[in-house]
Amino acid sequence: MSDDDDYDEAGPPGLPPGTPFYMTPAGHAALEAELKRLWTEERPKVVEVVSWAAGLGDRSENADYQYGKRRLREIDRRVRFLRKRLERVQVVDPAAQTKREQVFFGATVTYAREDDREVTITIVGVDEADSHAGRISWVSPVARALLGARIGDQVKLRTPQGVETIEVVEIRYPER
Repeated sequence: MSDDDDYDEAGPPGLPPGTPFYMTPAGHAALEAELKRLWTEERPKVVEVVSWAAGLGDRSENADYQYGKRRLREIDRRVRFLRKRLERVQVVDPAAQTKREQVFFGATVTYAREDDREVTITIVGVDEADSHAGRISWVSPVARALLGARIGDQVKLRTPQGVETIEVVEIRYPER
């Protein structure tokens, strides 16, 4: 069993098993596109190569065959993960948020740190997180500290260096 399979069963880190996998519509579409690409494009090509390589005879020293079989296992593992994930995902459209004065899933939040630096992040699903692009998981410490806050609220953020107070400067949601 892979880490992907273990992670899917356990749920997001720090939360009880069975916790929903929240995801934006864009994140959901990306996972569906990946699943479709793997199943209808990449896997058939690899199966073709493996079949061709198997017909060459001795498989024990056939690199094309061995690599192809390994790649098929990787694809199949990812396909299983994606199918299980997509079964359990709960799509949340941030544009439909009615309480726009508070931080909820899908919000883009600018907050001020104690050193007066401002940071802008968007709170997204676990599978959509990309810290370099400013998208953080809703289960991350920063997101959990910000959830429910309003502009001007100061919240405590636990970091490896200790507790830091951050202040919510701006909250935005996508327009419909």
